[in-house]
Amino acid sequence: MISCLIIDDAPIAREIVAAYCSHLPFLHIAGSCSNALEAKTILQTTPIDLLFLDINMPVLNGISFLKTLKQVPAIIFTTAYKEYATDAFDLSACDYLVKPFSLERFIVAVDKVKEKIQPAIGTDPYSFLKADGKIYKLPHEDILFAEAKGNYTKVVCTQQVIIPNLSFSALEAMLPTTTFIRTHRSFLINKTNITHIQGNCVYIQKHEIPIGNNYKDALFKQLGL
Repeated sequence: MISCLIIDDAPIAREIVAAYCSHLPFLHIAGSCSNALEAKTILQTTPIDLLFLDINMPVLNGISFLKTLKQVPAIIFTTAYKEYATDAFDLSACDYLVKPFSLERFIVAVDKVKEKIQPAIGTDPYSFLKADGKIYKLPHEDILFAEAKGNYTKVVCTQQVIIPNLSFSALEAMLPTTTFIRTHRSFLINKTNITHIQGNCVYIQKHEIPIGNNYKDALFKQLGL
């Protein structure tokens, strides 16, 4: 579970981030603040892993606020201003989201945080999944990819297809981020099973999996390309 704090002076902006967080069950909203001083008080009493931080706020802006902290959590800036990006990354921000941003772009940013602060997730070489009244022990090497299909998730393995009793985002949260990568808002692949990449598709055995524009850079970076 990643404990996060939303800091933005605009109520609608806080609501949007909170709504996006609700789609990712491994995110826990520990608080929502309208200014940096309020956030500083919460940080003094509550363990926080991740800040969703606006920049242009009254009294103390987001960048100045970070400079007052002795211990800085992971940061995702959420702002309407592109010109602060250089300053943000100088402060080791995980990502910089320019409003308005989509849920898809938000998930890409959160995935970066997950890789940074939870590198040990899924260190066992297998996961247990419930499906069809059974509990399956799936070695990670046997999982080819997972696909979000409306209200359910499809897990395609070397010998079988499983429809587990959990959401796509919950499945993603339980699998090791060093091996499983998002290529699209609806696809999560096992990079060790990639046959080849051509155009905007990843090929795993006979399966053709799309690469979304917002995921391409992160995918290639994780593959060392």
